[in-house]
Amino acid sequence: MPTKARLLSREVLPHFLAFAALVAATLALDLALHLLGAVWVGRYLGVAGVLLIVGSFAYSLRKRKLIKLGKPVALLRLHERMSWAGSLLVLVHAGVHFNALLGWLAVAAMMINVGSGLTGKFLLERSRRRLTESQQRLRDQGLSDEEVDDRLYWDSLTFDLVKQWRVIHFPIALAFAVLALAHIIAVLLFWSRP
Repeated sequence: MPTKARLLSREVLPHFLAFAALVAATLALDLALHLLGAVWVGRYLGVAGVLLIVGSFAYSLRKRKLIKLGKPVALLRLHERMSWAGSLLVLVHAGVHFNALLGWLAVAAMMINVGSGLTGKFLLERSRRRLTESQQRLRDQGLSDEEVDDRLYWDSLTFDLVKQWRVIHFPIALAFAVLALAHIIAVLLFWSRP
């Protein structure tokens, strides 16, 4: 298979499909609520969505050694799934209130955060795989570990730089958290029953 086709099918497409699946699932769930005459349920899905997203931060807490429970790899997978499901519920919730500017700002920040997370995951996986493949290829050619390290010095530095993508992801997550909290406070202050 040509390299470009493999890059598209193995690396780009799965991340694009994860994002597209989020949008499709949101539309399907919102349509189901409308067809069932249960649009009011969407008003409360935001709470469940936020709880899932907050729960997904166990990975971040474990990575920063603030908690000792769980294995980082398992928590990362749980973080990805809980964030996706929480985002789905928040998006369905957002579809109910088209007039809430603060809520839509929070949704926009959340979608940028999801995009940032998927992009970071894509870049990190691709960089790790390329570095590992290059190391193996050079070792197969009979080079010593020291020679491999010398030849891949700049690739290794680039990989270390890519690992820092969280420096961008974290402020986006923080902006989402602040906007979501402001929206929640506003809802509690001005709550009215439908």
